[in-house]
Amino acid sequence: MAKKGKEKDRGKAKKAKKAATQPMPAMPEREKVGFGIVGGGVIGPLHAQAITAQPDARLVAVCDIVPGAAEKLAGDYGAEAMTDLDAMLSRDDIQVVSVCVPSGLHAEIGVRAAQAGKHVICEKPIDITLDAADRLIAACDEAGVKLQVISQHRFGAGMQRLKQAINDGALGTLVMGNAEIFWYRAQAYYDSGGWRGTWALDGGGCLMNQGVHYVDLLRWAMGPVASVTAKVGTLAHERIEVEDAAVAVIQFANGAIGSLIGTTDAFPGYTCRLEIVGTEGSVILEDGEIKAWNLKAEVGEVGAYGRSKEAKRAEASQNGKGTGQGAADPAAISWGGHAVEVRDMIDAIREERAVALPGPSARDALELILAVYRSAETGREVKMPMHPKWRPGTKKVAVVAIPPAKKTPPTRRVAAARAGAP
Repeated sequence: MAKKGKEKDRGKAKKAKKAATQPMPAMPEREKVGFGIVGGGVIGPLHAQAITAQPDARLVAVCDIVPGAAEKLAGDYGAEAMTDLDAMLSRDDIQVVSVCVPSGLHAEIGVRAAQAGKHVICEKPIDITLDAADRLIAACDEAGVKLQVISQHRFGAGMQRLKQAINDGALGTLVMGNAEIFWYRAQAYYDSGGWRGTWALDGGGCLMNQGVHYVDLLRWAMGPVASVTAKVGTLAHERIEVEDAAVAVIQFANGAIGSLIGTTDAFPGYTCRLEIVGTEGSVILEDGEIKAWNLKAEVGEVGAYGRSKEAKRAEASQNGKGTGQGAADPAAISWGGHAVEVRDMIDAIREERAVALPGPSARDALELILAVYRSAETGREVKMPMHPKWRPGTKKVAVVAIPPAKKTPPTRRVAAARAGAP
């Protein structure tokens, strides 16, 4: 009997293994979640790839006011090209709309989608003003639809591990959090679109457009912000209204302090860095990868003066330095992170649950960026919460130019050298 039982179990195992290796039957098209994309520019293809990678989703249509843009993206993925947004939103075969238009139009398009009964996936940032973000959040709530905002770096393995460690108390009491975004955008980038570098549609520069991802990670890791003091400037680009360099000092509500540095002037483009320091350990991420993970509970206490120089060099050598080349070209960004959020939206619809990154959570990063702009404009510390009606760009921020260094005449340099001057 025992032998027969073992043979029966082996037979079941073989059947199970065979079933697991067989391709799943294709889901009928009518049962798939239908998506529509509004905006056929640089980011639209990332959404298209993320959508079509899901076995239970399909890209139904792409809408753009420029017919050629809609036709190109739609043609690449077997979807219908449209130029009439109302016609697209009236379709019964579309349940989710991806908003991929310029940042200053996110809420406008998202609200219209929500009012048409569509769930919304919105590119970052949620919008460029708190008032607009609040309108979008309210419209989705009133319509009973879901709002997911793209901030794909939250879902990377390194960031997920760090967030879990913070939640578990493994870092102890948080005392400092820093984010650095050293990216590069050539003048040609800003010249490539009339909306780029404008307050009206871009909403800001190196922080609002490029740095928002790491602003979001810093805020998500460290918690609510109490106040911000900042300086911004347009230092290396022409024909733009917004900042290409920003520095901020942050006081968090939990008592921790931190900093935020962002630029699109750092040729040729480097890594983004997040540093989180607690009483029980420190973690450093570069472009989402863990570059340093040191918890007292895991490595033990070190000497009174910290680690030796040799130990620091060994860690730096082991980790290496990334080139950050992906940051130099927004079109080169992987669509994998977007796929995580698209997948979550589909599952949230089917399971009737909340999405992983709802509107109010994305609003936090926007508020921090606006506080930086407000502080730079007024020259004073800005305390939270921000007034939802305030918007940047209404008052020109004065940037003090650095005077050129005085050239020492050759005769004076020779005399100084002979005198032994440094």
